[in-house]
Amino acid sequence: MRDSGNVGRRDLLRGLTGLAATLAAAPWAGIPLRAQGGGAAAAPAPPARGTQLVLLGTQGGPNVNVRRSQASNAVIVDGRPYLIDCGYGAVRALVAAGIGYGQLGTAFITHLHDDHMADVAALLSLQWTGNKSQPTDIYGPFGTAAMVDAAIAFTKANTDIRVTDEGRTIRPEQLFHGHDVSAESTPVQVFKDDRLTVTAAENTHFPDRATAAMRYRSVAYRLQTDTRVIVISGDTAYSKNLVSLAKGADFLVCEVIDQPQYETNLAAAQQARAQGRDNSIAQHIVETHSNNADVGRMATEAGVKTVVLSHLLPGSNRNTIAEYPDSSYIEGVRKAFSGQVIVGRDLMVL
Repeated sequence: MRDSGNVGRRDLLRGLTGLAATLAAAPWAGIPLRAQGGGAAAAPAPPARGTQLVLLGTQGGPNVNVRRSQASNAVIVDGRPYLIDCGYGAVRALVAAGIGYGQLGTAFITHLHDDHMADVAALLSLQWTGNKSQPTDIYGPFGTAAMVDAAIAFTKANTDIRVTDEGRTIRPEQLFHGHDVSAESTPVQVFKDDRLTVTAAENTHFPDRATAAMRYRSVAYRLQTDTRVIVISGDTAYSKNLVSLAKGADFLVCEVIDQPQYETNLAAAQQARAQGRDNSIAQHIVETHSNNADVGRMATEAGVKTVVLSHLLPGSNRNTIAEYPDSSYIEGVRKAFSGQVIVGRDLMVL
């Protein structure tokens, strides 16, 4: 009779050996990934000096899977964190990355799709119940101030109960403030403090027919410190405004939809239009997101040093155990860009 326990251990060792080889050859090899737990397993706090980019959520689209959170990034400057987008899973990722949410005082939202702001209410509620005493300011295009007010209203019952039952004296509306920023075709400064300057420009995530019918807009951000320039594309198709914003950046964190996925949606959009439906989810995807070639073209025109691919489609959305291969994203971008290309992973630190 075979020893099933020994066979299992041998299979496990072979699997671990293969996994180690795969990870060693991966595009992100050598880039530290922070621990993905809380408590004792949590990663150490960010260093006190320098500028770090932490990818908190890299999955594209309004969906939920266990391997990637929705869109979110942190830029840490001399130990102070700034948040860019706050999709579902962002708060948990802040804790897993060793950043935490209590000290976070400034956030920027690229646009008000739910996969970029679903965790805002959770962030503010947890900051308040955690006894945060300093303000949190959230900047974003039109609708951001109203979104923050709505997040405060969403937790009103929690607030009233805890004020009554726990003797709290500071209310969320005294701490949390939303700010609508301009969405312009040329870069405009929207924030500056002693460590960071942020400029923004409108990208092309919303088509002209949509912006003609609504005030909502979508922007990209350029975050400049003494040591690094990091540009966050937000969701966008090819954008001349983004090219201007990203000139000479160290990192362009750019969304990407891989070509096969793009072509699948293109076919679905064409079918919808043939049926008289000019607006459809498939049309939105192909018209307002960047495929591999778009990313490479923008990166080359902007002269950026490194492209970091995030908001990945399909990312982890496929109904298989294996993730979509990094090589497909990279090869597509390389057709137009010769610099470094990194496929983002949640909690990757750059």
